[in-house]
Amino acid sequence: MPDAPLRRSRADEVYEQLKQDVSDFKLVPGDRFTETEISERLGVSRTPVRQALFRLQHEGFVEVLFRSGWRVLPFDFNQFDELYDLRMVLETTAVHRLCENALKVNQAMLDELTAIWLVSPEQRSSDMEQVSRWDEAFHCALVAAAGNAEMARVHSDVTDRIRVIRRLDFTKQPRIDATYDEHSKILKAIQRKRGDQAAMLLRAHIATSQVEVRKITLHQVHVARRQGASKS
Repeated sequence: MPDAPLRRSRADEVYEQLKQDVSDFKLVPGDRFTETEISERLGVSRTPVRQALFRLQHEGFVEVLFRSGWRVLPFDFNQFDELYDLRMVLETTAVHRLCENALKVNQAMLDELTAIWLVSPEQRSSDMEQVSRWDEAFHCALVAAAGNAEMARVHSDVTDRIRVIRRLDFTKQPRIDATYDEHSKILKAIQRKRGDQAAMLLRAHIATSQVEVRKITLHQVHVARRQGASKS
């Protein structure tokens, strides 16, 4: 008998909504708020709000203020840079393994990536949210397909921690086009077992995305703050 699907708690739902609010800059870095304000806006009691906020505090998104509610933490770009460095080490190591160790490679996962990314221009998706999800899955699959479960676990944790800013890389069509082009080149290098070339292409791809995300994030924060000031 198949396992029953896990039910999401109210705290889980509040957590996901607040994390999305931070990601969408509805809650801007530096914003202060109270548990009561959140519970009234989301139509829930303060208990799941508090549980969600403590979870977000543990992940470094918010901090509790003594007797004055909560605050959205400013983006720590030094931390993000360190996470991107770790991500680059894990992913370039993975592509070398994909090109060298055929016994552990999950070919089915690579075939799925090929079906998504090695397509003609007219078959490419222009749905920014979809491409963002596919991009994250692409990089996770490269590491998972290399056959080291511990590397995949660490990479998954890094991916979750940078998701809040990384998704901004798909707000403009040229970045979507570039992602398709760069992913296809990486996959072709892996297919040809050219590890050094695949790692070089992947390193350049991640570095470009990192620069673009920083620029977009700073711009988005500036715009959100201006909009918030005009409403107050």
